[in-house]
Amino acid sequence: MIKRILLVSCFSSFYIYCSAQQLGWPAVKTEAKPAARWWWLGSAVDEKNLTYNLQEYSHAGMGTMEITPIYGVMGNEARDLNFLSPEWMKMLRHTESEAKRLDMQMDMNTGTGWPFGGPEVSIEDAASKVLFEEYQLNGGERLTTNIQVSDEKQKSIATLYRLMAFSDNGQRKDITSKVDKQGKLNWVAPAGKWRLIAVFNGKTLQKVKRAAPGGEGYVMNHFSRKAVANYLNRFERAFASTKTPYPHNFFNDSYEVYNADWTPDLLEQFYKRRGYKLEEYLPEFLDQNRNEITARIISDYRETISELLQVNFTSQWTNWAHSHGSMTRNQAHGSPGNLIDLYATVDVPECEGFGLSNFGIKGLRKDSLTLKNFSDLSMLKYASSAAHISGKPYTSAETFTWLTEHFRTSLSQCKPDIDLMFVSGINHTYFHGTPYSPQDAKWPGWLFYASINMSPTNTIWHDAPALFQYITRCQSFLQMGKPDNDFLVYLPVYDMWNDVNGRLLQFDIHKMDKNAPKFIETVHKINQSGYDVDYISDNFIRNTKCVDGMLLTKGGVKYKAIIIPAVKKMPDDVLAHLISLAEQGAKIIFIENYPLDVPGFSKLEQRRSHFKNLLSLLPVAPDFKETACKSLKKGTVITGSDYLKTLAATGVVNEEMKTINGLNCIRRSNESGYHYFIASLQPKDVEGWINLGVKAVSAVIYNPLNGESGKAKIRQANGRTQVYVQIKSGESIILKTFTNDDVQMADWEYIVPQTVGLTIDNNWKLHFVKSEPEIDDVYNIGKLCSWTELNEPKAKINMGTGVYSVNFNLPTIAAEEWVLDLGDVRESARVKINGKEVATLWSVPFTAKVGKFLKPGENKIEVEVTNLPANRIADYDRRGIEWRNFKEINLVDINYKPTKYGNWEVVPSGLLGPVRLIPVNLINE
Repeated sequence: MIKRILLVSCFSSFYIYCSAQQLGWPAVKTEAKPAARWWWLGSAVDEKNLTYNLQEYSHAGMGTMEITPIYGVMGNEARDLNFLSPEWMKMLRHTESEAKRLDMQMDMNTGTGWPFGGPEVSIEDAASKVLFEEYQLNGGERLTTNIQVSDEKQKSIATLYRLMAFSDNGQRKDITSKVDKQGKLNWVAPAGKWRLIAVFNGKTLQKVKRAAPGGEGYVMNHFSRKAVANYLNRFERAFASTKTPYPHNFFNDSYEVYNADWTPDLLEQFYKRRGYKLEEYLPEFLDQNRNEITARIISDYRETISELLQVNFTSQWTNWAHSHGSMTRNQAHGSPGNLIDLYATVDVPECEGFGLSNFGIKGLRKDSLTLKNFSDLSMLKYASSAAHISGKPYTSAETFTWLTEHFRTSLSQCKPDIDLMFVSGINHTYFHGTPYSPQDAKWPGWLFYASINMSPTNTIWHDAPALFQYITRCQSFLQMGKPDNDFLVYLPVYDMWNDVNGRLLQFDIHKMDKNAPKFIETVHKINQSGYDVDYISDNFIRNTKCVDGMLLTKGGVKYKAIIIPAVKKMPDDVLAHLISLAEQGAKIIFIENYPLDVPGFSKLEQRRSHFKNLLSLLPVAPDFKETACKSLKKGTVITGSDYLKTLAATGVVNEEMKTINGLNCIRRSNESGYHYFIASLQPKDVEGWINLGVKAVSAVIYNPLNGESGKAKIRQANGRTQVYVQIKSGESIILKTFTNDDVQMADWEYIVPQTVGLTIDNNWKLHFVKSEPEIDDVYNIGKLCSWTELNEPKAKINMGTGVYSVNFNLPTIAAEEWVLDLGDVRESARVKINGKEVATLWSVPFTAKVGKFLKPGENKIEVEVTNLPANRIADYDRRGIEWRNFKEINLVDINYKPTKYGNWEVVPSGLLGPVRLIPVNLINE
């Protein structure tokens, strides 16, 4: 085996130090380690078990735990603690102390369950909704009925907000003052026919979902500054009275506030922000036939709601956390606000994966009981885009929610979806989640209904540290340097606010394909064209500058151009600023059409008074089918509908590893060049020279699965830097390029398999080192098989770890290295050769280089395989063992149905093979 020796300059010890820092793996910060939502069921925690749980998490490699109290365990009420009580705060102090001892960080939900609310939320501060009642009068008539809501549930709580009268000849009158306290209207209708519209501030009456003891109550009004301040005051008092340190981050889950479309001062806020009175246009606002005027008023209403959510909730909550030395993590999706602005308002924007992606990865086992992932790359990018353009270092993600049915998720199924998050810009993952479970709880322990259960009570925990180490290595790179995406893409929020039917528009992950189909199509086409993007909102465009032809966002990140994707509506000042940026030398790209605002009536039209003048500054481009480039002073405005041609016209070099090789990647910049995370989320393997989108003198490849690294083969061809890459279906690598330095280190070992090899398909033995129910026998199985095929009834219903072992003679083949391929593994494996630990293999392909562990003649392989707990829990249900003892929702299936698992077919377990030893040669030159 040829090995290159690391060469270092003798000129300076400083150079040696810097080179080592550049070439090695980044130093691991706590934030680089995986984190988890830590479900406290009933908050029934105690110091002994808190310490036990935290030590288990820390030992496995987790770095941050986020406390989210939820519903409790049946029959366990005596151990429940009320949220924020002195006893609860004592447990929080203990947790924080233990986390500090274990070099962990502690986050905390600013509430229990979701969304924010609780026992101190008065009906006045509760989430509000608008109620309309209508009456008809002719001239000279009085209303004989009282002005009141018809909904019986709302009669005692809804308050009259406005009473407006509209005549058939266009008169509009505010007659609210004519209504007495009993609801009687003292007003005689003037001549004509009159339509009276009463506006009531009602309440949604929504309670906190999955609340923990002491967290039950109304959901608060997120649009009210007063309601939010009152809510946070409860936390203020609890921390102050108990002298408890504040957590690292406060967390807010996805916005699942239902039907909350109003706030007591909405009409005043609307007039202040939009410049006209909404109440004067209630007939248009309520018109079911969505004409241009109604659409515009609805858009202005939605914009007002968005601003109130950002200012009164998100900003106030974040400022409050900062005042106590904490930060905020927030899931903005699901809210009725501009997602980019909301995400950018907090310290750590957080997105969410929901379901399992099907990439067709070769050899990855499939499960019939799965949910389709609703969070594709276009959805995941909202949070990372906001972090990038605002200069926030971390983007987190709620990870592995509902990948498969309970007890059936393997570590190998986790890798593709976490790789999808990495290429989407996420660099601080949080598992969903890890239930606190006391040591005395019977198996399967305490569980959360929608969770992968990444905890010691799950069999996958046995080999989970290998997954955690993989995540840590990846995130140590993904948190380093700065984002280096090519383009900004304008988020057409006004198009969505204008076009989508209804009144309240919430941007949840399950409906984005319907709310913004053209935008999503654009993002995917740009990605498929070999480029990468971040989204940008109107507010961030207003603060973007042009520096040396590049676009510099408020967060200090540079982009090469901004793309406007088939947008119809845009604020006139934003369009003016885009033209100004082009005049200064920036590149602006219009896809398919220019923004063409449709004027409303006069008062609304005033807000867009300069629109036509701005359009006159743009180059004429009647045919968008062909790319047309027009100079605008120093900059360029580019129009077109052919994405590849249009984007190529910017002069930006794309990444052909996407377009030609089908790879996914994300690129970041660093002091010495760039670094990529590259994943093969596809059925095919990739080997060969790849054109990079950046120039480089040298490059280093890092394998995040095992920590190996080496200098990559690199060359210059046709004006492009090319790197030689070998990456199999499902694999991932990190590539670091050096713009000016030819770094000196050992070469990356490229593998060339020989045509011959050894299939080890006989004389296998199997015994169990851990099994529930216990299995003591040793089995001479001969050929490899699932242990559920043994003539042993307990093997069909067990969970545990079995060891497959075999002795074999190593062929006398001249090879520089040997690769062990385990074939089909159910579900993860620790490999020993000749008594020495080789590797933990948990993802496809299940391979490892093993040459240094082999010896001439006889060798012994031991493969310690851990299965899923699926067969065990199915047996529990068949025998009627009651383990679902959780309050409220208890434990539902992936379709949210209370299904039992006794009808599951037996899930294969163990080493299925075939196991092969492959002699390979190494390319070092």
